[in-house]
Amino acid sequence: MENLYTVQDFIRWTTSQMSQSDVYLGHGTDNPIDEAKQLILETLGLSLFIPPEFFAANLTNDEKKQLFDIIQKRIVDRVPTPYLTNQAWFCGHRFYIDERVLIPRSPIGELINHHFQELLPYNPKNILDLCTGSGCIGIACAYAFPDAQIDITDISLEALDVAQTNIDLHEMTYQVTPILSDLFNAVPEKQYDLIVSNPPYVDDEDMSDLPDEFLYEPKLALEAGFDGLDIIKRILLDAINYLTPHGVLVCEVGNSWVSLQEQYPDVPFNWIQFENGGHGVFSLTCEELIKYRYCFE
Repeated sequence: MENLYTVQDFIRWTTSQMSQSDVYLGHGTDNPIDEAKQLILETLGLSLFIPPEFFAANLTNDEKKQLFDIIQKRIVDRVPTPYLTNQAWFCGHRFYIDERVLIPRSPIGELINHHFQELLPYNPKNILDLCTGSGCIGIACAYAFPDAQIDITDISLEALDVAQTNIDLHEMTYQVTPILSDLFNAVPEKQYDLIVSNPPYVDDEDMSDLPDEFLYEPKLALEAGFDGLDIIKRILLDAINYLTPHGVLVCEVGNSWVSLQEQYPDVPFNWIQFENGGHGVFSLTCEELIKYRYCFE
């Protein structure tokens, strides 16, 4: 550490350390350079988009020690970077994150950025975000559809505390409403044009093989039974009661898409292709949910 002086020195050294270790990258970055930049710059309270001349700035001894300690936590203890910096980015917006919620990384963000083109016949007036966690999906939807009202739900009161922090951070109090609910149990009796959900979907086999970084995330937000479909099956059965006649359900199931397709071979799941990577997200219209309800029952 005595030979490291500048912001750039620490980014370069941290990149090398990460490249030589077996840390898992996938909580917002996919390469050690971006991971190192996020860790170093946000720890120093600097923007990820600082002017180039800032990289040559010398650091104080206190800043060096702070960086060294946090780099050790990332590489040795395997704590994900967003939990160390309490920040994560989703759909171009910054969110507060801690270990009470999953780290935002859903490919649904790409759909939000494109306003759910080809999935929604019109701009939605009411949106429901099930299993919201940090609230990132619901709040990003509020940015995409400023005239819509968004309800966000979670079974975890701790998660909703984080979501409320983000609602306040983004000044969305009058557009985004948090609801403590086990899926639809406490949801208001109204219909939504769009229901979007990134629920728990990790099956037992995948839970036992997760990288160490995932052990810091709440199990409640990950595990979903033997086949990973415990929550998804409930959503498929009940969503019909909360959708408008032309409403759409968008749901992420990750690797459990294989089990879902095998168990419901007659259901025409629309598996969405992503330009920026990601898989295991389907959409179904209200009409399709009605037509194939017998499968879910």
